[in-house]
Amino acid sequence: MSSELSREDLLQLAIRTAKQGNPAGAKVMFEQVLAQDGRNRRAMMWMAQLAENNEERKRWLERVLKIDPENVKAKEALDKILYNESASENRTLVVYGGIGAGAFLFVILILTTAWAFWPLR
Repeated sequence: MSSELSREDLLQLAIRTAKQGNPAGAKVMFEQVLAQDGRNRRAMMWMAQLAENNEERKRWLERVLKIDPENVKAKEALDKILYNESASENRTLVVYGGIGAGAFLFVILILTTAWAFWPLR
């Protein structure tokens, strides 16, 4: 009897480890699963879930979609990330646009006020 875990057993252990709050340990196990089966979508989805940032999360989700273009969960997760990034960029544009418009109006106000009191020669 072999003491090594089957790929499915290792995947299940990695999932339990992630759910128990040990993402580093779970990632090591998911990486082992992916080393054995580079197309394991469940391991990739968990790696996306455990990713430390959106760039890493997007890479995992895109990798899932490359293998399984119809994967609804991966599509929805990637769409949510892209939507949030777009919304954040739009908020930034609105804020800076508002600051720019306010500064422009302030300069116009100063110039018109100065022009009104400018002595005629």
